Amino acid sequence: MKACYPGTFDPITKGHLDIIVRAASVFDEVVVLIMNNPRKKCVFSLEERKEMIEKSISKDNVKVEIGEGLTVEYAKKIGAKVIIRGIRAVSDYEYELQQATANLMLDEKIETLFFIAKPKYSFLSSSVVKEIAENGGDISSLVPLEIADYITNKLS
Repeated sequence: MKACYPGTFDPITKGHLDIIVRAASVFDEVVVLIMNNPRKKCVFSLEERKEMIEKSISKDNVKVEIGEGLTVEYAKKIGAKVIIRGIRAVSDYEYELQQATANLMLDEKIETLFFIAKPKYSFLSSSVVKEIAENGGDISSLVPLEIADYITNKLS
């Protein structure tokens, strides 16, 4: 069964990577879906984000795509039966529940599955990474090592 894990991934964090790896152990194929969200001001281009994710993942059953529009429609287009979402805190759950419910209204054949963040990643977000990097902090424990220098150089 194919699943997709949508997000902006600006940039990918170790929390994102953990969910990708865990999902890849459950599903035959996981498509990491970089979505263009006009409400978010991204630092990295879609292509830069795709390249960073590809450098960070070494799973044969994971691929990275760039999408636009409604996630549920893109999932349908690529044949994914499941949308994966990560949850760090109760506030994430409230937002994700609304999104999952809307997606069910759009297509009840596509399920949303929540992966709970490991406690060590429960505080971690792309915004936290960017703020630390922009202020000269060490992000090597927060992002995949393959891309830490790239992020630091771009944001410092």
